[in-house]
Amino acid sequence: MKKLAERKARAHRIIKKIRALYPDSKTELQYRNDWELLVAVILSAQCTDKRVNEVTRRLFRKYPKFNDYLKAKRNEFEQDIHSAGFYRSKTKNILSAAHVLKERFKGKIPRTIEDMVTIPGVARKTANVVLANVHGIYEGIAVDTHVRRLAIRFNLTDSKNPVQIERDLMMIIPKKDWKYVNHQMVMYGRYVCPARVHDCSKHPLTKIFPKAALRWPKSR
Repeated sequence: MKKLAERKARAHRIIKKIRALYPDSKTELQYRNDWELLVAVILSAQCTDKRVNEVTRRLFRKYPKFNDYLKAKRNEFEQDIHSAGFYRSKTKNILSAAHVLKERFKGKIPRTIEDMVTIPGVARKTANVVLANVHGIYEGIAVDTHVRRLAIRFNLTDSKNPVQIERDLMMIIPKKDWKYVNHQMVMYGRYVCPARVHDCSKHPLTKIFPKAALRWPKSR
């Protein structure tokens, strides 16, 4: 109970600080509509947002309408997204997702995690990101590589598994604050405290939890 109380208090201070640091943060993925966001998030698996934006800049010009994905040829599409990595599985997921959305959801992004995770290529992280940005719905916390790493570093969880980390964060962070976790932590992890080994003893959040500067082995 003491550990849980300490983590709740620490999480509160961390959320307050990252909200102040990044009050207007939002996804850096570039898209024009709900479907394109889903495509971009699926492409972002094990790929940087910068690279995804380079890929989608061409992709979205070539396939400007949702129905274009229903008619896309798999081999050609694989080449279109090749530089995003894992292009075969991502092609299969994106094109299958288009058909599932058309057949089950009338081409619209559903509004629950339960429905979202029935779409090919969509697990909880993707579902949380898309629901938050499309519908302003926060049923959970998107745990990507940045959130996972920082949650471990700042001792907000005992797990390295993203699903369990999400449960742990949801337990110590009030639901009203869930919307501040992913984007702000991504910005902090990307521009202040990146994954490479460095001295983070003077970083803003390390002042809240100084032991974070010593937690490199456990966060890798």
